[in-house]
Amino acid sequence: MSVAKRVSEEMSVELGSLVGYAIRFEDCTSSETMIKYMTDGVLLRESLQESDLDKYSCIIMDEAHERALNTDVLMGLFKKILARRRDLKLIVTSATMNADRFSRFYGNAPQFTIPGRTFPVDVLFSKSPCEDYVDAAVKQILTIHLQQGPGDILVFMTGQEDIETACEVTAQRLAQLDDPPKLDILPIYSQMPADLQARIFDKAEKGTRKVIVATNIAETSLTVDGIKFVVDTGYSKLKVYNPRMGMDTLQITPISQANANQRSGRAGRTGPGIAYRLYTESAFRSEFYFQNIPEIQRTNLSNTILLLKSLGVKDLMDFDFMDPPPADTMTSSLYDLWALGALDNTGQLTALGSKMASFPMEPSLSKLLIMSEQYECSEEMLTIVSMLSVPNVFYRPKERQEESDAAREKFFVPDSDHLTLLHVYHQWKSNGYSDSWCMRHFLHPKTLRRAREIRQQLLDIITFQKMSIVSCGMDWDIVRKCVCSGYFHQAAKVKGLGEYINLRTGVTIQLHPTSALYGLGYLPDYLVYHELILTSKEFMSTVTAVDPHWLAELGGVFYSVKEKGYSSRLKRKTEREFSRKMEIEAQFEEDRKAQDREKEALSRARTAQIKGMAGISTPGIFRARTQTPRARRGF
Repeated sequence: MSVAKRVSEEMSVELGSLVGYAIRFEDCTSSETMIKYMTDGVLLRESLQESDLDKYSCIIMDEAHERALNTDVLMGLFKKILARRRDLKLIVTSATMNADRFSRFYGNAPQFTIPGRTFPVDVLFSKSPCEDYVDAAVKQILTIHLQQGPGDILVFMTGQEDIETACEVTAQRLAQLDDPPKLDILPIYSQMPADLQARIFDKAEKGTRKVIVATNIAETSLTVDGIKFVVDTGYSKLKVYNPRMGMDTLQITPISQANANQRSGRAGRTGPGIAYRLYTESAFRSEFYFQNIPEIQRTNLSNTILLLKSLGVKDLMDFDFMDPPPADTMTSSLYDLWALGALDNTGQLTALGSKMASFPMEPSLSKLLIMSEQYECSEEMLTIVSMLSVPNVFYRPKERQEESDAAREKFFVPDSDHLTLLHVYHQWKSNGYSDSWCMRHFLHPKTLRRAREIRQQLLDIITFQKMSIVSCGMDWDIVRKCVCSGYFHQAAKVKGLGEYINLRTGVTIQLHPTSALYGLGYLPDYLVYHELILTSKEFMSTVTAVDPHWLAELGGVFYSVKEKGYSSRLKRKTEREFSRKMEIEAQFEEDRKAQDREKEALSRARTAQIKGMAGISTPGIFRARTQTPRARRGF
């Protein structure tokens, strides 16, 4: 958005006319648009409607070194599109990518090195490994502030907790000094209100130095003028998916060499700078990966597989990935899609799966919207899905935690976090979508406004799909059952005090302390959850209490209700019948494929026969004769 706005201003045109942008749930373009900025996810969605992307003559993919999931899928699609469209130009750019690798992937495509306009940056490594990177960063901040000349400082941390600790300790140690120079300490992370985030761009007062403590969002997404010193801790928080447990884990991991170079480059944007790396040079050379681990190798692929199936990719193993995803992740994602009804027993897309693919979100949320029509609660489900598609709406500042927790509890609906989100939206709506009301109740107004925009976009998609919009009123049991229809494969049963056991994997998991069900005084017997996250423990995020009979009714592939007279022998018989049915379907699919191969072979033979017939002599047509060579005889 900001890049499109800047370019439109430089070209003196209105944003959305000659220059536009498209992000998820928002399209600011017109029939006049010639330059369009968009996310990789939007372009991937556009390929569903237009497989050859005919309306584009040139595509530039920036920051390719980040190896985002959608970027990797687009790389494989572009390889096929370029074979069909010789007029299309693809330009892949990055400051730190492995150019040889990308060039080989596209058949030894030409490489160009364009020198940047950045200023020289002195890179200084730590002489010995540091045990506590937060404490080391604080010491480095104070050393720079007290000993170096003018210039602002940018510090890279892993997440909110580390950032807040670093800011607090820096302020405390600075206060212990006698009349120190003024230092403006500015944290920035995703859960901060937008007005506080914007403070980093404000110019510091005369005689005051700024220190910005940020996550890796400041590597590429943000550019702040005046940064002369960079402090790099060498770590970042990475989300890694474990397919066997069906769980995302937030891990603090060392960054790659490419990340380190990006971070150092931030010091040379407006003048010569210095980058302080809080790790040794030998660790940088021997322990850091050259590039990032591609996202496709560490994330849930359900949405990507559903999209590829919609694009007509039948055999996922034959798709040209630059780095193929792990087989375990592929299998787990295919299994989840089959359980949701998006794929049939032979792995082909079902009618439900095709409908799910039209929504730009994860399959479980897509199914919730589709099933809400059947349960007659689409009005409520639209709101819940929109709220789940944005970051956490609750704001919890460190200095006012008890006050913010008390404000959050006022919105709690005892049996469901999903219904709590619905309640928050309804209250915001009844208060005229007021920003001041949000601030009083510790809610992010920007996040809620984004949820409202997403809701409108989803409403447009539902209207286009000719689905009816119905409200269930205050019958929230219907909403809970509808939630169960999309999340029955992510269910848990109570095990003990505050503990649950995952019904599929047997892993012990916990209610998150921020859940509406936490500290109720009683624990519902069965829950479904939005996602599992491993931090200090295995936590369920956004849960809803469900009736076990709903699980058996909606998730028959996993669960059944044990009834009187229902023996294990009868259960085995039912399982055998189900397995036999799947085998028959698989055999039918194999026979169909064999018939397709036979037809293709027959078609090729017929084509070859027609070409051969073209060489038969026809009376009346003169053809030059070649003289038969004769052997020479000499004496």
